[in-house]
Amino acid sequence: MIIVGTREIWPGEKRVAIVPQTVQKLTQLGCTVRIERGAGLAAAALDNEYTDAGAEIFTDPVSALPDADVIVSVRSPSEERIRLYREGSTHISFLDPFRQPKIVEALRVQGVLSVSLEMIPRSTIAQKMDALSSQASLAGYAAMIIAAQHLPRIFPMMMTPAGTLSPARVFVIGAGVAGLQAIATAHRLGARIDAFDTRPVVKEEVQSLGANFIEIDLGDTGQTEQGYAQALSEEQLARQRDAMAAVIARSDVVVTTAQVFGREAPVIVTTDMVEAMKPTSVVVDLASESGGNVECSVHGEVVQVNDVAVIGPDNPPSFVAAHASQMYASNIYEFINHFWNNDAKSLDLQSESDILERCVLTRDKQIVNTSLEMS
Repeated sequence: MIIVGTREIWPGEKRVAIVPQTVQKLTQLGCTVRIERGAGLAAAALDNEYTDAGAEIFTDPVSALPDADVIVSVRSPSEERIRLYREGSTHISFLDPFRQPKIVEALRVQGVLSVSLEMIPRSTIAQKMDALSSQASLAGYAAMIIAAQHLPRIFPMMMTPAGTLSPARVFVIGAGVAGLQAIATAHRLGARIDAFDTRPVVKEEVQSLGANFIEIDLGDTGQTEQGYAQALSEEQLARQRDAMAAVIARSDVVVTTAQVFGREAPVIVTTDMVEAMKPTSVVVDLASESGGNVECSVHGEVVQVNDVAVIGPDNPPSFVAAHASQMYASNIYEFINHFWNNDAKSLDLQSESDILERCVLTRDKQIVNTSLEMS
């Protein structure tokens, strides 16, 4: 089986879907791995490291893609690239299917079996292939480092002969994978941390990381069967905003992480709330790509609102592309290994499986994912 990895075509994307460590594992399964020249350079993976691990290097995707049995990438391919895929091949990546229906349709028309990694269920058996969670954890880390770079003060308390420097106050909104990593990073940096999540069940986990859990009575909330926060009603969102306003006003750094997969992110921090913050404070909106949790954030930009820096970071995991690629490539390997048919030396994605039912979008020129059919 031939697995092909290409350079990412998404603007600013530094990650790569295959790293030398996973080349070795894939070749041990019996795969031939081909990687485009320079594909891993921005992620600190050099061409000679790929060849030392057993990969073949190619320079022209136009000639390499038609021979591929499996194509892997981080972001979705273009419609032009998809037309180079041979019918019956498999594509694996983040496909963002609810916001990119034309890409899904192009994969269907071309007869490609497509796997959307962000739709892999959160279950014990699928944990090793949960690429969405692995990248979200790095996004949480990156968000806090970005905030520290923009804040004109240090995070920890420091006692000096010139006096005592008080710790920065950080407020993390959302205690999912990204939020918990943001909390952990702020704690390592020495900040004083408040955190909030609509799911009361995460309170102990938040406290175990050194943060104070802000309790807001929103009525009936909870989480989905996948462990995600349920979407709030407009009335609940209003109550949440009112209760958070005082915490935001006293914070030096606010990081928002609330996202609802397949839908626009809920606005939970208004411009009025940002304007009430102290000058030189920092807000990092991790949901800016999907509409934003912060009313005045702009994806990919730093906006000044009353001398408060409101940051909509573009692709935070790519800020730490080397480790992000290492984790992502491992997730892909675990997916392939889980569905590997050792006798046929090929990938078996035709069997009945809860994982495949959730993450396979197209097969045999049909859209087979029920969540897409209902959208």
